[in-house]
Amino acid sequence: MALFRETADVSVRPAVPGDEAPMTRVQVTAWRDTHEVALGDGVIDALDTDAMQARWAQAITSPPGPGFAVLVALDGPDVVGFAAVAPGQLLALEVHPDHQRGGHGSRLLAAAVDRLRTDGAEQVVTWIMDDDTARERFFSSAGLGPDGTERILATGVRDVVEHRWSAAV
Repeated sequence: MALFRETADVSVRPAVPGDEAPMTRVQVTAWRDTHEVALGDGVIDALDTDAMQARWAQAITSPPGPGFAVLVALDGPDVVGFAAVAPGQLLALEVHPDHQRGGHGSRLLAAAVDRLRTDGAEQVVTWIMDDDTARERFFSSAGLGPDGTERILATGVRDVVEHRWSAAV
C-alpha cells in the first residue's frame, strides 16, 4: 500500500456536466431514506427523475444568475453528495445514506459557506423539514439555528412543514 495517492480520497469541487445523474440518484436515495414517511405514500416514487436530472444539468451549465452554484462531494471518483447555493441561501445539501457521517456534509457546507462569503453574503438560510432530527443536529452543530419562520409544502398527499434555519457567515 502506498503512503500517498495522486488524488485525494475525498474532496468537494464545482459540479460539471455529467454530475447530474449521480446527483439525482443521491437526492432520491437520501429523500427516500429521510423523508418518505413525512412526504406521504408514493410521493418519492412519483418523482420525475428525468426532469430532476435535466434541472440539475441546467443548474450546472446555465445557473440562473450570479451567486448560484452547485458543488459535489467526491469519494474517490464517485459523486456521493452535493450542495446548491443561491445568494444567501443553501438550497440543497444531500449526502447518499451509505456515505453519511464521513465528513462529506461538513465539507459541502464549508465549501458552500465559502462560496456565499465570496459572493458577499452576510447570512445563510436553509430549510429543514419537520421531524428531520439528523439534519437539525447537523446544522445545529455547524452553528445554524431556527429563526421562527415556517412554510408549508403541499406534496399532493399531505402538507409538510419546513422550518427556516439561519446563521451569520
